[in-house]
Amino acid sequence: MKFVKYHGLGNDFLIVDRAEIGAGTDPGGLTKTICDRHTGAGADGLILLDGEPAAGRDVSFRIFNADGSEAEISGNGIRCAAAYLFGAGGLPGRTVRFATATGPRLCQLVAREGGRFTVRVEMGVPRLASSEIPFDDGGRHERIIDYPMTINGKIQLITCVSMGNPHCDLFVDRFPGRMEWQAAGKEIEIHPFFPRRTNVEFVRVLGRSEIEVLFWERGVGETLASGSGACAAAVSAMLKGYVDRTVKVKTSLGALLVEWPDEASPVFQTGPAEAVYRGEI
Repeated sequence: MKFVKYHGLGNDFLIVDRAEIGAGTDPGGLTKTICDRHTGAGADGLILLDGEPAAGRDVSFRIFNADGSEAEISGNGIRCAAAYLFGAGGLPGRTVRFATATGPRLCQLVAREGGRFTVRVEMGVPRLASSEIPFDDGGRHERIIDYPMTINGKIQLITCVSMGNPHCDLFVDRFPGRMEWQAAGKEIEIHPFFPRRTNVEFVRVLGRSEIEVLFWERGVGETLASGSGACAAAVSAMLKGYVDRTVKVKTSLGALLVEWPDEASPVFQTGPAEAVYRGEI
């Protein structure tokens, strides 16, 4: 099976054409095998692509977390998939649209320098109601903003958003120690209020146009970046009135630009995607 490896700010993925795997192959089991960082190629997830963008049709996009579970969407992953297709050639223009579990997602090539691409992605309109995130404490909430939740024996205020996948954001004045925030991320991910588990972001506001984020991803654990997580953190900061409508989101290896013109509009993210290597397993 042939694959390519791309990363978006250190959030890495193995990209595979659906035709490369057998009809009876379990994608989740395959993902656990080849994403293992000790006995496989190693990655945060596996992306399966199916379709010919040159034919003017949407390319099917499916993404699996390193633990084998299928996710709805990945902001970094879809940028990497777009970069791969732009790099492979054969596209009629500078855009490609993917069919995902959360609906169509349009990607635009902004710039290319060698194997490094800058891609802008339409991420869809955020979903804020508890039933859409989903978040289930037995009640119905139009929005989950500063909800008091007990985490590691302490009351923490959380803000929740769906970018097609669930996110839980905690705002801090300073980042806690690594063991502390990882323990909190692990606990929140599997909290019973999140029936599909959740991604977790720890957010530090640096100014009206800049935030810094640590990421705990559902089915993966700590990651160096998350595209949908960056969008969710920026949206949460906007909902709380901390930042303006265009925000630079700092991650461990660089930054993403997140734009949300108004609450009826989709979110847009712009950031890098870079080729790592090709392989066969």
